[in-house]
Amino acid sequence: MNARKVRGMAAALAALALTSMAAACGGTGSTDTSAKSGGGADTTQVRLGFFPNITHATALVGVEKGIYAKHLGAAPKTSTFNAGPAAIEAVFSGAIDATYIGPNPAINAWSKSKGQAIKIVAGAASGGVFLVVKPEINSVEDLKGKKIATPQLGNTQDVALRYWLTEKGLKSDTKGGGDVSIVPQENSQTVQTFATGDIDGAWVPEPFASRLIKESGGKVLVDERDLWPNKQFVITHLIVRQQWAKEHPDLLKKLIEAHVEATKFINDDPAGAATTANAALQKLTGKPLKPEVLDSAFKNITFTNDPIASSLVTSAEHATKVGLLDPVDLNGIYDLKVLNEVLAAQGQQAISDK
Repeated sequence: MNARKVRGMAAALAALALTSMAAACGGTGSTDTSAKSGGGADTTQVRLGFFPNITHATALVGVEKGIYAKHLGAAPKTSTFNAGPAAIEAVFSGAIDATYIGPNPAINAWSKSKGQAIKIVAGAASGGVFLVVKPEINSVEDLKGKKIATPQLGNTQDVALRYWLTEKGLKSDTKGGGDVSIVPQENSQTVQTFATGDIDGAWVPEPFASRLIKESGGKVLVDERDLWPNKQFVITHLIVRQQWAKEHPDLLKKLIEAHVEATKFINDDPAGAATTANAALQKLTGKPLKPEVLDSAFKNITFTNDPIASSLVTSAEHATKVGLLDPVDLNGIYDLKVLNEVLAAQGQQAISDK
C-alpha cells in the first residue's frame, strides 16, 4: 500500500467518523467514575481519554489521586486507548471531550477536520522515545537489511524513524521494503517479537523502550532527545473538542487546573508519582510495571505544561517529507489562553504557542 493510498484510507475513515452519530469509542475500554461530590448536584461529567502508559502519567496520576474529581466536582468518565487514531475517532464522534494524545494524531485531526475539531490546550510530556536494538548493532550502517518495529504506520514514532533513516541515506517504504524493513505493530507485540528475535529493534516510547532493554538485553542506538533543540520535543499533550470547549468554558478551566496540579504533583514527588501511575496501570491492564522498568521509564520523561509548539511544526514537516502527510497549516491549532490564565494565577510564567 503506497503512502497516497494510506492517506486516502485515513481520510475516508475520518470522514466516516465525523458524520457518525454514534458515540463509538475505540479503545481498551472505559470506566464510568460518575460519582458526584456534594449533595448530588447536577454536574456535567467530563469524558477524558488517555493511554495506559507512562508517557500519559499526567492522566494516570490525576485520576488515581482524585485530582480531576476535586477540580471538576465529579470524577471524569475515562476511556483508554491503545493508539491515536482510535482516540481521534472518539473525539470526532463526540464520544469524549478531551484526551491526552501524541503529536501526529493531533496534527492529523486538525488537518482532516480543516481546523474545526480540536485544539491543543496544554503540554503533558517530553522525551521518552528511543531506538532500541540488538547488542550486535552498533551504527546506522548496521541497520541495513534489519527489521525495525514502530507502534503504527504514520504514528509519531513511525514518522520519526522514517525521517531519521532518510536523513542517514537509508531507504524504507510503507510495505516493509527498502534498506531497512519497518514493521508497524502494537507495542505489546514488539516486546514479544524483540525477545524472540523476529525483529532487530524498535523505535518506541516508554515504558516499552525500557522493557526491551531490561527484559530482553536491548541497547539504545538513538535517544530521540538528542535529535531536538534543547533535547525537548512533545510526546504527549492535552487536546479538547472545540465544540465542547465553547459550550463548557468553566469545565475547560477546571480541567486545565487539574492538569496543572497533576503535573506539579509529578514533578514535586517523582517517586510517589511513579508508584501512583503504576497502581493506575495495574488497575487498567492487570499488569504493573517491574520496579526497574518503572524507574527507568519515569526518569526518561519530562512532564511539563509546555506543549513545545516548535516541535509539533517540525513533526508535521517530517511527516510530509516521508510522504505520510499532505502539507498542513497548523496556525491556530493551539489555544493556551486558559492554561496561561491558570499559570498566572499561580505566579508561573506564560507559555508560548510558537
